[in-house]
Amino acid sequence: MIDFQNVTKRFGAVNAVDGLTTRISGDGIHCLLGRNGAGKTTLMKLIAGHFNATDGRVTVDGAIVSASRQPGCVNFAESNAEQFNMRVSELIQAADALRNGFDPAFARRMAQRFDLDQRKRFKQLSFGMKTMLSTILTLANTSKVILLDEPALGLDAIMREQFNMLLQESVELTPRVIIVSTHLIDEIAKVARKLMIMDKGKVLAQADLDEVDERAYTLTGPANVVRPLTAGLRRIGETEVGGMLAAHIYDRRVTPPHGVTLERLPLQDFFVKLVGGGTRDE
Repeated sequence: MIDFQNVTKRFGAVNAVDGLTTRISGDGIHCLLGRNGAGKTTLMKLIAGHFNATDGRVTVDGAIVSASRQPGCVNFAESNAEQFNMRVSELIQAADALRNGFDPAFARRMAQRFDLDQRKRFKQLSFGMKTMLSTILTLANTSKVILLDEPALGLDAIMREQFNMLLQESVELTPRVIIVSTHLIDEIAKVARKLMIMDKGKVLAQADLDEVDERAYTLTGPANVVRPLTAGLRRIGETEVGGMLAAHIYDRRVTPPHGVTLERLPLQDFFVKLVGGGTRDE
């Protein structure tokens, strides 16, 4: 559905997206991870047509995307998004009047679930509630592609749990591609279907989360036993202390011999190791 063909987006001397060729498809929640400045927001703005690519081509549903040809099937909610300073109930009414395919009943139901006072004006809301309202207004659209940039920013732990339920309910009611950029890695993993990790404008990993769960693991044991086991495998980090080696792998599983343990690598640890964690064999 979303195709990047050798796409570069340059700001001065910096390539925010660097020669990217990839495809994003399949209904469900796609988790977009990366350090600050990795290119996540730029990638989203290229999909939404807020930016023109410096080189290459972005297409959505086969149609080329640019600032002059923004795709109508894409809705983008940027972090810190502002709304007109109207009452919450009026903002829902306005969105219903202005947007084709808007589901006002869903928006009102979600506003009630998150205890959004619909009598309050936008500027009277807390930062977290402003973020939640913008997200609700975006998810209430039946667009084929929803882009959420740090949507859980400013939400407490309870609200983040409710937010994940909101994402799950939204994609079940209206199957489509929902791309969520976030730093709350293990939380989004509870509802996400696919994972994309970016660093320095490039994609380091793109896979189903079930695949990552199977292929990301740690082998721990005597270094002289573990090293031969990892030959030919993609190592994304290692730690050696006193002759014992913990090798972090993203590849096919091996059967460890006696004296070597194999443990699943948690998603957050996988992200840290892949992006900046010690020795790596690409």
